[in-house]
Amino acid sequence: QVRPVESGGGLVQAGDSMRLSCAASGRLFSTYAMGWFRQAPGKEREFVAAIGEMPRDTDHEDSEKGRFTISSENAKNTVYLQMNSLTPEDTAVYYCAARPREIGREKWQYDYWGQGTEVTVSS
Repeated sequence: QVRPVESGGGLVQAGDSMRLSCAASGRLFSTYAMGWFRQAPGKEREFVAAIGEMPRDTDHEDSEKGRFTISSENAKNTVYLQMNSLTPEDTAVYYCAARPREIGREKWQYDYWGQGTEVTVSS
């Protein structure tokens, strides 16, 4: 079992960068795929990026490619989401989730969820 805990959210200005972290407890971290999702006010939770079990292949939502990058640091049981050139449309609660092995883009594929970290981008 893996328990994700997000951190790193806050208030930034448009054009700024931010890095979110997701620390996951559990002995088998490297065998889990980790995903980032976000939910803006009044909208559905949507896929942002995911990273698979070793050797850690990645998948990014097309609209964020080039701006957002997911990575992992297995020695720290941590996954990161680097976000650059932020816009007010990126304002949302960002969630980290875990599932065994394979990357997924659907919420229902993930078994374990964090509480979320709020990101607000001002114009």
